[in-house]
Amino acid sequence: MTLHTYMLFIGASLVLCLVPGPDMLFLLGRTIAQGRAAGLCAALGINLGAYVHLLAAVTGLSALILASATAFSIVKWLGALYLIYLGWGALRAKGGVDPGAADARKNALHRIFWQGFLSDVLNPKVALFYIALLPQFMSAHDPHPVKHLITLGVTGNMVGIATSVMYVLLAARMTAALRRNRSISAWLNKTMGVLFVGLGLKLASEKT
Repeated sequence: MTLHTYMLFIGASLVLCLVPGPDMLFLLGRTIAQGRAAGLCAALGINLGAYVHLLAAVTGLSALILASATAFSIVKWLGALYLIYLGWGALRAKGGVDPGAADARKNALHRIFWQGFLSDVLNPKVALFYIALLPQFMSAHDPHPVKHLITLGVTGNMVGIATSVMYVLLAARMTAALRRNRSISAWLNKTMGVLFVGLGLKLASEKT
């Protein structure tokens, strides 16, 4: 793998990270409704999930899932149902976390982290990214394919977390005043719930 190829991959990864997808909408929804800390926890959880996909790609598990229509459908439906579950939970919630309740806020951030992780792991499109895109930047006669696959995967994940943090910081700064109003904050949470339900329904409706 040449330096030129590697730089092309970084550029391609950046473009893909800038395109809105379920992961980005998830972390933006958390940020806008619940603030910077929630958005950063979502971003870190999503990024950890990306490493699970990388491991699956290296071991060949992703290829097996994508090759099986049944396995792909199961993962797709699990991801869709999980997003709908998160959305329904947000719609039923009474309001945001009380800033004065430190323990409750800490537990909420832990939940958001693992929600981001699961939303990424259960997204079959992320697996497709590692299987379809990464090999395009590798030679068919590469003497060290696993090493270069890991290098590209880690690089893509680093671009992803950097992009996610940038989005979170911008969104948190732009919506801070809205979250200080309790009625608007509650409305933002409901909107986030509708967004998650919509994402789940969209994922469920897509053809395998």
